[in-house]
Amino acid sequence: MFTSPMAVSATTEYQEIEWTELIPKDDLDLLLNPPAQLFEIEDGSAQDSITAASNSKQDEEVERYLNALSSSRIVDKYKKKSIKIPGFVVPLSSEDQSKITEFFIVPYFGACLHMPPPPPNQIIYVKYKQGIELRSLYEPFWFTGILMIETVENSMGSSAYSLHMNSITPYEEP
Repeated sequence: MFTSPMAVSATTEYQEIEWTELIPKDDLDLLLNPPAQLFEIEDGSAQDSITAASNSKQDEEVERYLNALSSSRIVDKYKKKSIKIPGFVVPLSSEDQSKITEFFIVPYFGACLHMPPPPPNQIIYVKYKQGIELRSLYEPFWFTGILMIETVENSMGSSAYSLHMNSITPYEEP
């Protein structure tokens, strides 16, 4: 088992959390209720991209929505909490090409591999010196450990959180 200064005992209770809990409430409200004018944009038109929308003059509501799409704002109450969260692995580095020692945890398959990546508050960075063997990027897992507030930037994306990981197990619905 992985041990670190932040390691917890085998009897530790992990709080199971959803990805949306890592988004501040006001950002989540914006993401769940996009401005009405965005629904008026024709699919495939020049305005149908985040880049086009962010480059044009927008009203304040659209600007706040676009900021929420790339937010690195965090939820402080999860700092140093023992959590359990489902997710997918995005490899960043490996040891001798067999075990992944550094990776992002993301909420859905393909995040970071397709553009744009999720906002930083929807990406968790992990450095795990024992490494993990990954048979498929399609494979979901449960991750447990202590969540930290830490910004990590990488060519694949940026994270607003990191996890001192204690375990990784195949995902099974409760």
